[in-house]
Amino acid sequence: MNDTSVAPKTASRTDGDEVRLASVWREFCERLAESGDILLREQAPATPLDQAEGLRYLSRLTRTALNMLVDSSDPDFPRIFLLCDDKIKIGADNPDNLYQQIVVRGDRDYRIWGTRGTVPYLSIGSKANRYAIDGTMASTGEIEFDDVKLEDDGSFEIIVSRNEQPGRNWLPMAEDTTLLIIRQTFEDKATQTPALMQVECLGGPAVPELLTPKQIEEQLMGSAAWVKGTANTFANWSEWFKEEPNSIYLGKDQSVYLRAGGDPKIWYGHIYFELQPGEALELEVMPPKCRMWNFQIDNWWMESLDHVHQKVWINSAQAKYEDDGRILLVCADKDPGYGNWIDLAGHRQGTGLWRWFEAEEFPVPEVRVVKL
Repeated sequence: MNDTSVAPKTASRTDGDEVRLASVWREFCERLAESGDILLREQAPATPLDQAEGLRYLSRLTRTALNMLVDSSDPDFPRIFLLCDDKIKIGADNPDNLYQQIVVRGDRDYRIWGTRGTVPYLSIGSKANRYAIDGTMASTGEIEFDDVKLEDDGSFEIIVSRNEQPGRNWLPMAEDTTLLIIRQTFEDKATQTPALMQVECLGGPAVPELLTPKQIEEQLMGSAAWVKGTANTFANWSEWFKEEPNSIYLGKDQSVYLRAGGDPKIWYGHIYFELQPGEALELEVMPPKCRMWNFQIDNWWMESLDHVHQKVWINSAQAKYEDDGRILLVCADKDPGYGNWIDLAGHRQGTGLWRWFEAEEFPVPEVRVVKL
């Protein structure tokens, strides 16, 4: 006997829901496509290399936005994820860094615990992420591991909350805190070990809630807005730096970079370079007393270049110094045989960044264009 019975439709699914959710996906794709306008900006470079890198950059921003705002977005079940890595690059990301992030809420309490490792510079900042609104990421609290009490075995515990925790390692948050940024800065990633961390929400639910159409719609639209906001923020920066080519840009004060998520213990010196064939860029400075420093070459989109396979950056532990202690860097297509060589990696124009970490003063490196 043939079974002609038909299984009933799931009560929560209707044809109307299918149409609406399909339109949500189309709207997400349309909003995401608006980010491509940065490729057509008047100041944006039109070379095949720069435009190809721009397209790839937008794809990378999309990947990290979906990870952050969809898969890692539940503040009751926080997870530590990499915002940047050796491929995903944003806002002059530091080749010496691990950039880890945690999505949180200002009305929750969290516990971070783990082991310190041997990484020289380690900090955690709580931020109010407003990139999709106005391109800022305001600091709402900072803690650096020189100020963290460690156990004898190198382990630690930090409470993250709005209310102070006397007698405990404490990272402050504010009502609108949405994100924690963990910065691990190495002198040599091959020999120094990273800190290992875990995180939990204190007093939260035992199981995540089921996903709703409204929730995924908000997450997708938020991701598209983040990609557009982030892309436009750093395109604006590149246009600023281009106003003072081949020199450290001094048109904005440091507060601009801190509002975008920068570390308050770091001085940032951005640069836009534009070179003709056969030209190189020299940077020279007498270093102040500081914890460390580094310099990197980036493309127009403010992505660090391929630091896995090419020498496109240098730091204070790697550099060789002149007899009087000065630093001399030479950004060129090939090693010129003097100073510290930084590979331009095929770029005739782009950006770069000098960092002083915990410096007593902030000398601005002298920049020169030279013919080799």
